[in-house]
Amino acid sequence: MLPEQYVISPYFRAKDEEDRKMIELQTVQAKDRDLLWNINQKYLYEMTLYYHDPMDENGNYHYGHFDDYFLDPRRAAYFIYNDNVLVGFSMLCPYSNIGRNPDYTMAEFTIFPSFRRKHFAYDAAKMILARRPGEWEIKYNEKNSGAKKLWNIVAAPFKPEVHHLNEEETVLSFNVVEVE
Repeated sequence: MLPEQYVISPYFRAKDEEDRKMIELQTVQAKDRDLLWNINQKYLYEMTLYYHDPMDENGNYHYGHFDDYFLDPRRAAYFIYNDNVLVGFSMLCPYSNIGRNPDYTMAEFTIFPSFRRKHFAYDAAKMILARRPGEWEIKYNEKNSGAKKLWNIVAAPFKPEVHHLNEEETVLSFNVVEVE
């Protein structure tokens, strides 16, 4: 059973800040492919601060399994909205970074820069975990201080195992139990 502060309704309404009106998750559908592609490209560009991924000849960053999000039922993507404004997205898959068999891995997750520092990432991450109980893995780059802080706070109630892949990458593995 999750501690009371981690039990989240699908439409969690934050109470402590006026600008935190309502975080909602919308499942990305095939009709949303181009939008997800475009915002994922902006995210991948931002990740070049931590990873040295080159652009291709068309100015895009390679994402080998992108179309699988619309073909493989084990993958899912969400748009993250605050008060009906798109503020970020997440992409989930079941593939391990540490040789295990998780139900979910947070493949990608971001809140757009102009919406950061408003707790949207924290609220959205809690909602995603609440909707998808099971074994989880979340990887972050140690140089990305915002991601490191977010994922350690979000995972803390689940007592994660910490796996250091190398000097730069860490994976948190933990189990989210279903709330009845």
